[in-house]
Amino acid sequence: MAANEILIEVKDLMKTYTTGSESVHALNQVSLIIEKGEFLAIMGASGSGKSTFMNILGCLDIPTSGEYEMEGVSVLGRTSNDLAEVRNQKLGFVFQSFNLLARTSALENVELPLLYNNTVSSDKRESKSLAALKSVGLGDRINAMPNELSGGQQQRVAIARALVNDPIVIMADEPTGNLDSRTSYEIMGIFQGLNDSGITVVMVTHEPDIAQFAKRNVVFKDGKIISDQLVTDRKNAGDELKQIALQTEASATT
Repeated sequence: MAANEILIEVKDLMKTYTTGSESVHALNQVSLIIEKGEFLAIMGASGSGKSTFMNILGCLDIPTSGEYEMEGVSVLGRTSNDLAEVRNQKLGFVFQSFNLLARTSALENVELPLLYNNTVSSDKRESKSLAALKSVGLGDRINAMPNELSGGQQQRVAIARALVNDPIVIMADEPTGNLDSRTSYEIMGIFQGLNDSGITVVMVTHEPDIAQFAKRNVVFKDGKIISDQLVTDRKNAGDELKQIALQTEASATT
């Protein structure tokens, strides 16, 4: 494995919470390499450590001990301002609850990360945001407010917002948790397309069928990685959506 292929590398990550005299290891000696261009699904039951791990990868939390390098540079020990800059310019976040501003249009929601990027002019901000919305199929809904959009459309806005700063990795935390099966597959189709274009995707999910759209599954239990395997029978979102359409058509004619 060439060093320049490694996007993220963590070694011996520990995250310990102490309550009184009792210590709980949310993460216990976790080591993992994520290469550029991967589509990784992080799985595990509630309390397994997967969300803690994602928060550390996303520079939203820091480990008790261990090492974390992104593009060969240590993330740990940086100031809060430095970490904010990493989050803004290198990472794109997508959440289960969309996290859109209710009184702000789709376009303005997508523009938000660019407001904190002083290298982007106001004209460029709008053009980049328009392009991001078009890339997720919402070029005709740029002025819509979140309450005028379906759950799937709101998640598309959230994905466009994650893309607008040209991140090196998209981190998605249960991105289909609030969506029905068809809409979930549509969102997975967007992620697969982005991944095919070279964007690295790291996704937390508790749904095994959703994890099958990724290329690699890492399973956590009790703060440790218990399984790390390539997906051998990978689902293709386009094929799955065609099957749903055929089944719907068949039901309609019977």
